[in-house]
Amino acid sequence: MGWPRTSSLKLFLFTLVSLVSVCIASDIDALIKFKESLGNPDALNNWNPSTNPCRVPKWVGVTCTNGIVWGLRLENMSLSGEIDIDALVELTPQSISLHNNSFEGSWPDFKRIGALKALYLSYNMFSGAIPDDAFNGMKMLKKIHLENNAFTGNIPTSLLGLRNLMELGLQGNRFQGQIPDFQQDSLTMVNVAFNQLDGKIPERLSTMDPSYFAGKAGNKDLCGDPLKACTSKKSLVIAIIVIAVGVLVLASIIALLLIKLHRQHHTQKAIHLKKVPSAKIQKDTDYDGGRKHAIESPEHQQGGGGGEQGKLCFVRSDREKFDLQDLLRASAEVLGSGSFGSSYKASLLSGPVVVVKRFKQMSSVRREDFHEHMKRLGRLRHPNLLPLLAYYHRKEEKLVVSDFVENGSLASHLHGEPHPDQPGLDWPTRLKILKGVARGLLYLYNEFPNITVAHGHLKSSNVLLDNAFEPLLSDYALIPITNRDHAQQFMIAYKSPESNQYNRLSRKTDVWSLGILILEMLTGKFQTNHLKEGSDSNADLATWVNSVVREEWTGEVFDKDMRGTKNGEGEMLKLLKIALCCCEVNLERRWDLRMAVEKIEELKERDSDEDYSTYASEEDVYSSRAMTDEDFSFSVTR
Repeated sequence: MGWPRTSSLKLFLFTLVSLVSVCIASDIDALIKFKESLGNPDALNNWNPSTNPCRVPKWVGVTCTNGIVWGLRLENMSLSGEIDIDALVELTPQSISLHNNSFEGSWPDFKRIGALKALYLSYNMFSGAIPDDAFNGMKMLKKIHLENNAFTGNIPTSLLGLRNLMELGLQGNRFQGQIPDFQQDSLTMVNVAFNQLDGKIPERLSTMDPSYFAGKAGNKDLCGDPLKACTSKKSLVIAIIVIAVGVLVLASIIALLLIKLHRQHHTQKAIHLKKVPSAKIQKDTDYDGGRKHAIESPEHQQGGGGGEQGKLCFVRSDREKFDLQDLLRASAEVLGSGSFGSSYKASLLSGPVVVVKRFKQMSSVRREDFHEHMKRLGRLRHPNLLPLLAYYHRKEEKLVVSDFVENGSLASHLHGEPHPDQPGLDWPTRLKILKGVARGLLYLYNEFPNITVAHGHLKSSNVLLDNAFEPLLSDYALIPITNRDHAQQFMIAYKSPESNQYNRLSRKTDVWSLGILILEMLTGKFQTNHLKEGSDSNADLATWVNSVVREEWTGEVFDKDMRGTKNGEGEMLKLLKIALCCCEVNLERRWDLRMAVEKIEELKERDSDEDYSTYASEEDVYSSRAMTDEDFSFSVTR
């Protein structure tokens, strides 16, 4: 009787192993199919079809449970293209995280993956409306993060049918209309900030953090708890009537005044306005106070022109083109001037508003090398980089054209005069800005593996903020085309300890600059004269960092605009420790950029929040651990 039972057991085990082998083979085929659909799959080089993705060495970004592919964690890898949903359907993953890449296109049909429990698509370039039935049948789905893309249209009502939904991140898109009437008891977070929503906030969401709905821009027509109370229709009608009457009265007064003026001057001759000739920009001075000028034509000076005389070289095909004469005819407001040249805000007659920067200290780079480098910059695509639009080459100076960012720089918000319409930066906003800076910086290093210092001039005035307070890095990757003597004197990278002590730069130099920026964001006290250009301020900067290290770090030390954050000081202290590890003088002990970015991504708005900004498995396999003193040993110059 023992022999048949043994044979049955062996047969069962053989069948089970065979089934597992078939599953693995099917998963491998699906993974390779997905990889081949990507535009830039270099980060997945160890995906070898002859190996098992779940055995050591495991395939990068593939998570397994009991030898079976469980999910994908492809974060911060500069992957691009459109999602091959057919390959993912064959894979049947339970969790997908494509956070902070360059995927684009319309909404993939994820509802074909019925077993999906977590979906992280934040910080990509997806666009268009999400179909209203996009989440039909996805009963297992618990976490959805779509923040910081370009989705439009209404928020899908099929989300209401996800009875297990816990987290929904939709901030930083262009959703319109009203928020669906969510009723799920399981919901802990619904973030719709920085969209274009209106109407009353559903009662189920009324106890959530106000920052989830408004922020400092967008959603101006949202009302109800936890925001301002909604205005009743009756009150609105009365207000409209009052405004209309006021407008009619004002119009009548203006009409009477015009008639009176016309009678007084009916004998005067018509005045003909002469065309004002373009004014030549003066040499670089301090800030010009917003005076209007016309941009000087490079053709009026000695030296050769761009690719063709008198023409701009455009590096993007998706933007409206204009010629140099259009730029010269535009009125220009001087934004500022410094060691590299002047910056102008130019309003073109055709509508676009751009910034023109004149760089004088790039004469040593060969014409061909300059053109090639500009084209490389023009190919960059990341939501946290200010895109280059066009350039103009002359021997003595170069023009670089980019978008105008109306909300100004991080430095202006940290150190400028407060404005009633722009309250100080709170902790959640600063954390959002910092994460964007880190992602943009990591993208630069992924795109420029052969450049030692991919940014080189990272400081708060070179971090611009859009209307949703999403950061845009500017003046990046300029070291290869800047005259060396000038770069050594003025660029932030050359104020690092390794440059000051050993006259060399490293792949960790920008990490040092990032650490300095973090300290400035935390304290709000960092004065720009520590990094003033053209002076021997390295010693002053080291002294300032040392003073920060020796400071007694209590809640009173943080910038006053952050002190109102409830239960956030623990996360702020974590960020302080990250900053100190980035500012480490010893290069061997200083963190590399990837480590710094990973630690920054783990930070939360409040000490009690769950890790919703990074990938986490259902079994909390990837939950962040608490930081200990051993993680943050730090040495400074004494």
